[in-house]
Amino acid sequence: MNSIQGPAIFLAQFAGDEAPFNSLEGIARWAASHGYVGVQMPTTAPQLFDLERAAASDAYCDEVKGMLAQFGLQVTELSTHLQGQLVAVHPAYDLPMDGFAPAELRGRPAARTEWAIGQLKLAAKASQRLGLTAHATFSGALAWPYLYPWPQRPPGLIEAAFEELGRRWTPILDAFDEAGVDVCYEVHPGEDLCDGASYERFLDVVKQHPRACLLYDPSHFVLQQLDYLAYIDLYHSRIKAFHVKDAEFRPTGKQGVYGGFAPWIERAGRFRSLGDGQVDFGAIFSKLTQHGYRGWAVLEWECCLKHPEQGAAEGAPFIRDHLIRVADRAFDDFAASGVDATAIRQMLGTDK
Repeated sequence: MNSIQGPAIFLAQFAGDEAPFNSLEGIARWAASHGYVGVQMPTTAPQLFDLERAAASDAYCDEVKGMLAQFGLQVTELSTHLQGQLVAVHPAYDLPMDGFAPAELRGRPAARTEWAIGQLKLAAKASQRLGLTAHATFSGALAWPYLYPWPQRPPGLIEAAFEELGRRWTPILDAFDEAGVDVCYEVHPGEDLCDGASYERFLDVVKQHPRACLLYDPSHFVLQQLDYLAYIDLYHSRIKAFHVKDAEFRPTGKQGVYGGFAPWIERAGRFRSLGDGQVDFGAIFSKLTQHGYRGWAVLEWECCLKHPEQGAAEGAPFIRDHLIRVADRAFDDFAASGVDATAIRQMLGTDK
C-alpha cells in the first residue's frame, strides 16, 4: 500500500489583489508558513500562473517550480474548473457563465466553448511540462436543468445530452492521454457528472476512456446524502485527486437537500471548515490508503462562517494528523508460528 501525500492547499479561494495573495512568491511564502508542502494551482489567476506560457515553455515551468521549491512547496495539480464548466453550458446558464470567459467571448456561446476546449488542451501540455500526473476540472452541464424528472422528460433527452458531452470531451481526454495526465472530474452539483450514476453514464459515452478519472470531494456527497465511503469502494481505481473539504447536513421541517433557495448560511446543507462539519475523515483517509491512493490531500477551503485565513491555518495540521504511515508488516507478526508446508498438511489432516 501507498501513503497519501500532503498537506496541500487549493489556491483558488485565496488568490486576490492584495499581498500576499497577489503573487506566486507571496502566496507561496504564506502557504508554507502554515505548513503546506503542496499547492493546487488555479489557471484563471494570472497573478499566480500563466497557462499559455506554461504550455509552451519548459523554462517558465522550471521558474514556477523553482519559486515554489524555495518555500518547500510543489505543484500538486493544475485546475481548470471554470474552463471545464464552459466546455458544456446549457443556454439557461449562458449569462451567469459568461463571467468565466474573456470579455470578448461573452454573448458568443460557440466561441466560448471552443476557447474552453483550447484551455483544457493547454492545461494538458502545461501539466506534462510540470511533471504532473493528474489534473482537476469540472465536466460542464447540458442536462442539469432536467435533473428532477418533472415535467416528464421526453425519451432520449438525457442520452442525447451525455452523447454531446462525450463528443466534446473525448478529444480533450485524448490530449491528456498523449500528455500522460489523468483528467480528474470533481463530481459536483451543477455539473452533469454529479454522482456515481452520472459518472458511469459519462464513462459509457467516452468508451471507458482511461483518463476519465475522479477528484474525490466528500463534502458534495454529504449535501446530497450519498454514501461517500461506499463511493470510494466503488470508484477507487479512478480516484486520482482528493479535495479535503468538510460539510454538514441538518434537515429541518422547512428544507432538506434542495435548500429552499436559502443563502448558504441558512441552508440545511452547508460547507464548513475542516473539523467543523460531519465528514468522517478518519474513515476516508483509511479507505483511500487501503485502496492504494497515492495522490495528494488538498484542502479546498469553503465555509459560510469561518474566515478563510483561519480555515487555512487549521487545515494543514488537520490533514497532517490524518495522514497514515502505511505499515510495513502485519501487527501480529510477533505471534507467527513458523509452520512450514509439511506442518500445514499435518494440521489439515491431508498428509495421510
